[in-house]
This record gives sequence, C-alpha cells and structure tokens, in this order.
Amino acid sequence: MKHWIEAARLRTLPLSLSGIIVGSFLAANSNNFDPLIFILAVFTTIGFQVLSNFANDYGDGVKGTDNENRVGPQRALQSGAISAKQMLKGIYLTIIITLFIALALIYVSFGVENFAYSVLFFVLGIASIAAAIKYTMGKNAYGYSGLGDVFVFLFFGLLSVVGSEFLYTKEFNVLAFLPGCSIGLLSAGVLNLNNMRDRASDILSNKNTLVVKLGAVAAKKYHYALLIFSFGVAILYTVLKFQSPYQFLFLVAYLPIAKHFFVVLHTKEAKDLDPELKKLALSTFLFSILFGLGLLL
Repeated sequence: MKHWIEAARLRTLPLSLSGIIVGSFLAANSNNFDPLIFILAVFTTIGFQVLSNFANDYGDGVKGTDNENRVGPQRALQSGAISAKQMLKGIYLTIIITLFIALALIYVSFGVENFAYSVLFFVLGIASIAAAIKYTMGKNAYGYSGLGDVFVFLFFGLLSVVGSEFLYTKEFNVLAFLPGCSIGLLSAGVLNLNNMRDRASDILSNKNTLVVKLGAVAAKKYHYALLIFSFGVAILYTVLKFQSPYQFLFLVAYLPIAKHFFVVLHTKEAKDLDPELKKLALSTFLFSILFGLGLLL
C-alpha cells in the first residue's frame, strides 16, 4: 500500500484540484453551488490525476526514461517496488473507479432531462482518461513530442474551470476562460519546471519535451511568460468583473510566485529546480482559494 500511495503522487493533487475550486467558486458567486456536485467533481478529478500518475510511471518506466540519470524522486517501476504488470492492473482499476464516479457526477448534474449535456460530458470524461494515459504510454505518447504543455493547459485549466462551472450552472460563461487560462498557465509552469529539471535525462531517453526542443535558456524565458500571463489574465478578469477590492485578494498568492520567478532566474543547476515544483503547485492552489474567496467577499 505504501508503494501505491507513493506512485499516486499525492503532492500533485492540490494542483489538479485548483481548477475545480475556481469553477465551483464561480458557480457559488452566481448562487448555483451544489455540495454533492462539488464532492463528486473533486473525487473525479482525483481519479483522473492518480490515473495520470500511474500511467506516467508506467510509460516512463517501460521506456527506460526513469533511470539513474533522472534528477527527481525514484518512481515505482524504476525502483522495482511495483511491477509493470501490477501497474497496468492498477491503471485499469483506476479507470473503472474514476469512470463510475464521473458517471455519478454527470447524472447528479444533468439528470435525464439534459441528455445532450450528459453525452457531451461523458465524451469529455473519456477524453480526459485518454489524455491521462497517452501522456507517456504507447508509441505515440504526446509527452514525448512536446505537446504535454498544451494538454495540461487545456485539461487542468480551461476544461477544469469552465467545465466545472457548467456542471453547476448549465450555462456557458465566456469570461470563465480567463481564470481558466490563469490556472492552465500556472499548471503548464509546473510541468515546464519538471521538464527543465529532467532535461538532461530526457535528451538521453529521446523524450522530446518542449524544454528539450526549446533549449535551457529559451525554456526559462517561456517559464517567465507563463507566470506573467497567468497574472495578466487574472487581473483582466477582475477588472472586467470588478465589484469589490476583495477580488484582488488573489494577489497574495503571487508573492510566493514572484519569489519563485527570481529563484528560477538565478538557478544554474537543474536539480535545484526540484523544490520549486511543490512551491509553484501550492501557490497555484492558494491562488484558486484566494481568487474564489475574493469573489464571495
């Protein structure tokens, strides 16, 4: 059990829940919040994240990407704590459990009277499962061709925020794309940090992440852009929907993000970026909480 918990990478959960939290606060701001939808959305998201972590462990493990050259913590397959066959069984079981919870979420949100919406979100759920698996698994894994950042932005940001708000309201909110972009850009920043840390070992393993394609210097500039634009779109949303100074409460979350910016700026060794992963992920989670509280206050 200890090894499975480690393979689930629980420290990644706050980041994956950030979009759900923002979408739920947006719904609460329009008096459409439903506690049961929130609970089911949280567990569905946790299922997708754990599935993604298991699949990532399996994909990088069987491809040999996770090896002695890797800077980050040792993975389950890499260490031999969990075999490839066992991990596959874990992946299949996680898919079944997550799909069951997702179906419950869809039913509670839309019932039988909104069948078209139910079908749409079922398709999105299948797409989320496919995206989680295909990041590193299979011959055409998109994480090995530099597309990981795009999928993280879409699923952790836009779909998570806009989609979760739609579960409550049954209405499409165009402005929700702005905080969705903020969460998506910060989430892409976490992935970019991970890839900057692993750049040397990824080159040796033919894992062509965006960092490998850009090079170390350009990858840092790209990282700065992600942080700055995430701040910009959050400010834009707040200005467009301004009602109270409390809405700028999220600026507190950008204090550690600003510190992180300068740490990355002055970091020379890739291994020194590893502690920044947790800091940026938790800062994103803090942003989601403060952004939402600002709306309610």
